Amino acid sequence: MQNFTVSVTNDTPAPFQQITIPLSDGTILHARLWLPEVPAAEKVPLVLEWIPYRQSDGTALQDSMMHGYFAENGIAAARVDIRGSGNSDGLLIDEYLKQEQDDACEVIAWFAGQDWCNGNVGMIGISWGGFAGLQIAARRPPALKAIITACSTDNRYTDDVHFMGGALLHDGMQWGSGLFAQLGRPPDPAHVGERWREMWLERLDGIEEPPLARWLAHTDYDDFWKHGSVCEDYSAITAAVWAVGGWVDGYTDPILRLMENLSAPKKALIGPWTHMYPTWGQPGPQIGFLQDAMRWWKHWLMDEDTGIMDEPQLQLWLGKDPLPDTKAPDIGGRWIGLPAWPPQAPEQTFYPDDRRLSPERGATEETIVLDSPLALGTWGGEWCPLDGGGNGPEFAGDARADDGMSLCFDTPPLTEPLHVVGVPVLKLRLSFEGERALIVLRLNEVWPDGTSGRVTFAVRRLQRPDGVAPGESFEVEIPMKGVAHEFSPGHRMRLALSTSYWPMVWPEREKNAITLEPGTMAFHLPGMPPEADHSQPEYGPAIHACPVPSEVLEPGEISRDILWHLASGEVEMVVTNRRATWELGGMVMAGDGGHTSVVDPRDGSKTRATFKASSRYWREGGWQVRMETRSHVSWKDGKLCLDAHYEAFEGDEKVFSRAWSRAFDY
Repeated sequence: MQNFTVSVTNDTPAPFQQITIPLSDGTILHARLWLPEVPAAEKVPLVLEWIPYRQSDGTALQDSMMHGYFAENGIAAARVDIRGSGNSDGLLIDEYLKQEQDDACEVIAWFAGQDWCNGNVGMIGISWGGFAGLQIAARRPPALKAIITACSTDNRYTDDVHFMGGALLHDGMQWGSGLFAQLGRPPDPAHVGERWREMWLERLDGIEEPPLARWLAHTDYDDFWKHGSVCEDYSAITAAVWAVGGWVDGYTDPILRLMENLSAPKKALIGPWTHMYPTWGQPGPQIGFLQDAMRWWKHWLMDEDTGIMDEPQLQLWLGKDPLPDTKAPDIGGRWIGLPAWPPQAPEQTFYPDDRRLSPERGATEETIVLDSPLALGTWGGEWCPLDGGGNGPEFAGDARADDGMSLCFDTPPLTEPLHVVGVPVLKLRLSFEGERALIVLRLNEVWPDGTSGRVTFAVRRLQRPDGVAPGESFEVEIPMKGVAHEFSPGHRMRLALSTSYWPMVWPEREKNAITLEPGTMAFHLPGMPPEADHSQPEYGPAIHACPVPSEVLEPGEISRDILWHLASGEVEMVVTNRRATWELGGMVMAGDGGHTSVVDPRDGSKTRATFKASSRYWREGGWQVRMETRSHVSWKDGKLCLDAHYEAFEGDEKVFSRAWSRAFDY
């Protein structure tokens, strides 16, 4: 696979200024603003990024590289810390609250009214910022003309870090612990002065409960998740939308749904990346994304015909020959273009023929009992690799060990390329005795030497339809994550089924077995659309503006180990994350984190996980603060229980301590 070296546009960072933005309720938000060098009489648009991750230090490097690039090319850019984060007033309580959206609409109007602004505003963001772009676009602030939303979702329940197919994700618990730690981080005294301590103590006292407790209280799709899910009314969005992501990321299906359902002008870009902008995309190739972002902004914010809307609506990486590796996978392939979604793809259907996949139905067992060891999935990696930063071994590895504990159906070695472009769907009849059951589907490409690379997958926490008794079979239709992929001749296509995918997915507590009726199984695969454009040009080199000065005082390190305890039978995942110690603008930042998850392959009720985080900030002159959090999830008396603790220190003095204990139905 071709990888580009990211290069900078200038030898010095683009100039910026720290500003404050007054809200109507008296709240003051802090922001960093980049203004382009243009004639004084010329007005320019603004691109806004709206996230809670500390613009004066935490995201300052990436902010300067991206927003500095926009300013160097004639567009103003701003990075605002939302209410209760960074140096901004107020409290940060949870994700995507209505107050956050209200504030954003007010800030957009404030920027549009500045004497240097032409009145047009765009929004860009990845993850939280990508969510915010969609949610705020649905509020229709008049000045917001276009957004770029990266690695985000239209549905906060079905396609976010918390749940997948109704099943609790380990990534969601990890993120809940991470956000919990962020709620009480202090402002920087260099920016807010002596008010910092008052603001800090107010934030700490305002932690009413861990965000994870709120999420676990809503394990089904209800009004809690519908808030902020733009799928509830796609027509509310009238601003132009460019949705960007990667097949390795957790957030690709929302991009496809946005292309299918939005009536506003829209485009999509999906490459072979995880949770990051394409400029820095891993595993690669990295591309000249910021150059195309400028074409997007100039088209929608400056009324220039850049030609970007004349190109295919969707530009997709067609993966090929995936070589799995937990730290550095390789996904070969090329770009294709599609004029619309869903494509007019020919359907290919495969059926079981004993334990093979065949275009024709063959003889097979009447029923198969699927009851996987709960440690199956140790090679599955994270649901969203590298979403917390760093470069840990979080990708899916060689799936042979997991396949060996799964029910697998293989094709013979392929004699010609086989394309899958769209959403694979498995239909079959099944039954189970418990209240719920977990089923996991994986579509893998198997090399001649046996290497098994995951292409796409699905997780579904099943519930019997009304009127269906325990043990009575019913039909299910399970869509997998959408994908664009080419299986190579000489390789085999494998469909692997299991009832576990730990540690990515929290196991069922009891009665985990599912009885399948393989004679009813039909595996539907969308093929290569005839309208696909195979002449997509290569993207330019990945470039960005020069980052602001910083210094790594001590490098970080991430490890992810699986331990098999042969005496007890338990399997343990141990993740350590020692963040780099680095200095920026006189602020020194450091921290440690990690989590431990344990499963008994024979007993789901023994599953447990512990998450810890420590954050430290200090400046010359003796200012020093530290925050310590711990969250523990386990089963107790048939309930899913969360025990959490938060402590904060000023120097060596403990200034805050609070504990929570909650129990939930799951």
